[in-house]
Amino acid sequence: MINNQMNHIWKRFAQSMRLMVGVPEYSVYVEHMRSAHPEQTIMSQEEFFRERMEARYGGKGRLNRCC
Repeated sequence: MINNQMNHIWKRFAQSMRLMVGVPEYSVYVEHMRSAHPEQTIMSQEEFFRERMEARYGGKGRLNRCC
């Protein structure tokens, strides 16, 4: 019981840290796509990561920064 609680707390803490530094969460994406968009194809983990990095930092010739 306590082990399950600690595991849950650790997973939430790790997820919070990833969100704070902007690391995308593939498992959350997959869960969302399966429940909200079952007709669409789910990207592979590599495709998902590449798409998130391009969206955040720019890609395909565009540059997303303030200076």
